[in-house]
Amino acid sequence: MKRATWKAITLAAITATSLPLWNCSRALAHDDPAEHAGMINPHGSDAAMEHAARQMADAAQNFWKSLTPELQSKAGFSFEDQERYNWHFIPRTRKGITWNDMDSTQRALAHAFLASGLSQRGYMQAQTIMSLDQVLKEMEKGRGPRRDPGNYAFSIFGTPGPDSTWGWRVEGHHLSLNFTIAHGKAAVAGPVFFGSNPAEVKQGPRKGLFVLDTEETLGRAIIKSFDESQRKQAIIEVKAPSEIITGNSRKANPGPPVGVAVADMKPDQKKLLMDLVEHYAYRLRPELAESDLQRIEKAGWEKIKFAWAGGIEPGEGHYYRIHGPTFLIEFDDTQDHANHIHTVWRDAANDFGEDILREHYDAHQPGDGHGHDAAPGQ
Repeated sequence: MKRATWKAITLAAITATSLPLWNCSRALAHDDPAEHAGMINPHGSDAAMEHAARQMADAAQNFWKSLTPELQSKAGFSFEDQERYNWHFIPRTRKGITWNDMDSTQRALAHAFLASGLSQRGYMQAQTIMSLDQVLKEMEKGRGPRRDPGNYAFSIFGTPGPDSTWGWRVEGHHLSLNFTIAHGKAAVAGPVFFGSNPAEVKQGPRKGLFVLDTEETLGRAIIKSFDESQRKQAIIEVKAPSEIITGNSRKANPGPPVGVAVADMKPDQKKLLMDLVEHYAYRLRPELAESDLQRIEKAGWEKIKFAWAGGIEPGEGHYYRIHGPTFLIEFDDTQDHANHIHTVWRDAANDFGEDILREHYDAHQPGDGHGHDAAPGQ
C-alpha cells in the first residue's frame, strides 16, 4: 500500500494546550513536516540523515561546553557504558544531570538539545508531560512519590561530533527519549516513551489539558469502527493489562502480532490506523520519522495488526497495540480510573541503535580510527 508520508496531521487538541517550561521558545524544535515541506529531503536520504545527526551533535556540544567540570562528570558516560540501556519511565533517582542542576544558560541550551531530536509538536508534548509533575504535586499534596517537574535527567554517551558514534537520553517521570547516532551518518530513536498523569486534567487552572488526546481518540475510533466480526478478532482480552506489556525491557518481545491485520481493514479503517502510526512517528524530527515510516512501508503496511483489550467507552480501562514487522506501539490507560496514559514506540531492530551500529561496525573494523568509547571531552 503506497502512502504520501509528507502530510498534515490533526493536532488541534494538543497544540492548543501545550505550555512550555521556563518560557522556552517553541521555535527551537523542528516543525512537523507539513509546515515546511521541501526544506529537507522527505525521503530519509543520506544527506538528510547526516543533517539531522550533525544538528544533534552541534546541540550536544553547545550544551556540553556550558557545563562545569562537575556537571560534565555527572552527565557524560562512555558509549559502551551499560547505563545507556538503563531506561525507565517511573519516578526514580537517575544518573545524569537534571534541570534542577542547571543555571538559566545551561537550561536554555538543554532545551535546544532536547528539541534537536524532536518535531515541534513532539517537543511541546515532552515539555507539557514534564510540567504535569507540578499538577500531580498540587493534587497529591505530599502523598505518593516525590513530584518534581525539574527532575528530568540529561545523559550523553560517547563524544558527539560530525563523524562520531554516540548517544543521548532525556528521561524522567513519563518521558524517556533514547537516541543513537552512528559515525555521524545515521540516527535513530528508541525506545521512545511518552506518558501522562493525569491523562486529562480535571481540576485547577489547567483543567481540560489532555496532552495525549490524539493517541487516545484515534485508537478508540479504530476499535469502534470495526464490525462485530472484526471486534471479535481485535479484542484479545476483556480486561486491559495494568501496564504496557513490554515494560522497560531492553528488547521488546510481546510475541507475534495479534488482532486485525491492515490487509483486512476497510479503507477508512486503514486511514485511521495509518494516521495514528504517523502521529506517533512524527513525535521525532522529520528525518527520523520518515526513516521509520519508510521501513514500515518497505516491510508492508498490510502486515501490521491492531489489537485491543478492555472497554471501548471513555472512562473504561483500555489498551491497544499496533504491531508490525519493524515496530511496536503500545498504549495503556487503566490506572487512576483510566486517566493515566502510558505509550511507547519500540523498534524491532533499532532500539538503542542496534541495527545501525551493526552496519557501522561492519564498515569500520577495529583500529581504523573510528573509536567511540570515551565519554565527552575524554
